[in-house]
Amino acid sequence: MVRRSALVVGPTGAIGSSLVAAMARQGDWAIHGISRSAPLRESGFIHLAADLLDGVSVRRAISQAGPITHVFYAARAPHGEGGIEDVESNVRMLVNVVEAAEAHSSELAHVHLVEGTKWYGVHLGPHRTPTQEDDPRHMPPNFYYDQEDALAALQRGKRWTWSACRPNVVCDFAPSRARNLTTIIAAYAAICRELSVPFDFPGTVLGYDTLTEVTDGNHLAEAILWLSTRVEGANCAFNITNGDAFRWRYMWPRLADMLGVKCGEPRDIRLASWMQDKGPVWDRIVARHGLQRRPLESVALWAFGDFVFRQDWDLLSSLTRLRQTGFAGSVDSAQMFQKQFEAYRKAGILPGCE
Repeated sequence: MVRRSALVVGPTGAIGSSLVAAMARQGDWAIHGISRSAPLRESGFIHLAADLLDGVSVRRAISQAGPITHVFYAARAPHGEGGIEDVESNVRMLVNVVEAAEAHSSELAHVHLVEGTKWYGVHLGPHRTPTQEDDPRHMPPNFYYDQEDALAALQRGKRWTWSACRPNVVCDFAPSRARNLTTIIAAYAAICRELSVPFDFPGTVLGYDTLTEVTDGNHLAEAILWLSTRVEGANCAFNITNGDAFRWRYMWPRLADMLGVKCGEPRDIRLASWMQDKGPVWDRIVARHGLQRRPLESVALWAFGDFVFRQDWDLLSSLTRLRQTGFAGSVDSAQMFQKQFEAYRKAGILPGCE
């Protein structure tokens, strides 16, 4: 019997799609997803079409759903890599959804907001580590601050509760998404192999040796569902990562072995520039391996790789608050990459090792 009814905002994105899959595994959720465009293939949710910036459009869409008990907000206004993001649009989208869901359903119990480590200023440079959820805010603007403040204000005095998560670098099997460190690494390795050059680390020497961390999409989704259905997760934010911070110096050779390339050394290059002319190289790889005929830019968003690989300061999140809720999940990041490489190979998107 269905006990809960979810509204996933941004259901086809990296985190939204993982949430839909996690709820499907649990089996006791009715799932609606709201976005501007319908999914291109079977999605596992009932789609509601709306422009999130248009409050009337959002209310009309949500009125087509049954009672909503949980809102999972994983949408984001268009943005580039590493810069300041649109505060006004991001806040308006969130408020439109929450106000419409609250007005539509008296059974609303919880709203979860997906944030990220930009909360701590990861896009600005070095910051306090390990990050803790109550660390001081940096100089605004930062749309996460305004979103969380708006959500807390909407909830004040209400029966429903809220929570927020702050993952770092979400990785998953997401064939429609190029902004994925897994495919960026694997496509770069395939091009290195095709050109018979070493698999150099495309970042700074300092970045090669600093601590960093990533977050498996499935792990993140399970943690979000945990927090959103327990009193311990009410009305606060939580860091969520795999829990095994690593240094690229030691991870990079392991990735090279997984991908069948010779490990190189740190090479201070920008992928967004050096990969501009590699489309024909990728096309050769695709033809020889019989892969899906996709342009390189649909597989790897190089600017995101530059954002990650050029961070030459420690990235480390405290998971104490999350652990204190009773959530004990963790992921081996090397095993995560290996599993995701294999999923992309089976899907005919990435080549196997030669």
